[in-house]
Amino acid sequence: MTTTSHIDRDLDLSNANRGVWLVKVPKYIANRWEKASGDIEVGKLKISRTPGQKAQVSLTLSPAVLNLGDAREEDIPKDHRLDVSTVTQQTLGVFSHMTPVNTDSVVPETEKLFMEGRIVQKLECRPYADNCYMKLKLESIRKASVPVRQVKQLDRIVQNYKPVSDHKNNIEYTERKKAEGKKARDNKEAVLEMLFAAFEKHQYYNIKDLVKITKQPIIYLKEILNEVCNYNSKNPHKNMWELKPEYRHYKEQQIEMKKEESEDDE
Repeated sequence: MTTTSHIDRDLDLSNANRGVWLVKVPKYIANRWEKASGDIEVGKLKISRTPGQKAQVSLTLSPAVLNLGDAREEDIPKDHRLDVSTVTQQTLGVFSHMTPVNTDSVVPETEKLFMEGRIVQKLECRPYADNCYMKLKLESIRKASVPVRQVKQLDRIVQNYKPVSDHKNNIEYTERKKAEGKKARDNKEAVLEMLFAAFEKHQYYNIKDLVKITKQPIIYLKEILNEVCNYNSKNPHKNMWELKPEYRHYKEQQIEMKKEESEDDE
């Protein structure tokens, strides 16, 4: 078992007391910001404060970001509002790290870790329900409703065989079941005679063999077996039936009883 060694690194806490915002933006804004280069303005944030009320925060995307979309994409809304909520029950922070650039130097640089600040507020960016947003939402619903699998008309044969409604094995099985017909219940005494005759040949049978011998419905046969047989649930004769002790060698018992009756008559 291999163990990974952990290297202790210093954490720069100079900005630990700085408050930062955690902002959740719609996916279409995140996609545009990912396409934007690092040297352009992506938007402007406006904070309006009214005494006795929460601050109103709004976001306006820059024209450069709005023009980053493809010609096939729908236009995205320009103005958004940000719903503000204060973080009180959690302690969240933002961290960054700087990887060394020159690893071949005489004194190699180490990875540097920084705490950029503590999250004090969460903001959720929401668009205004204008015509631009409604068109964007309608297009997203239309794309989501398009099925992944579609029916296409073929202009050539793709298989060299015709489909069949039923397979040969299924047909043979159905015909065999019809030929056998529905198993009818015989008289109980007749079934017992067949069972006793079978157990004279072998001591143990499984239920499938007894069904073949007696040609009786399995439920009806089990009712009779429970009266005269024991079911083995353990090895070495697991799942096998055998006669109960009082029914074994029943012919010899009948002969002895007849002898006793004849002696009494004398």
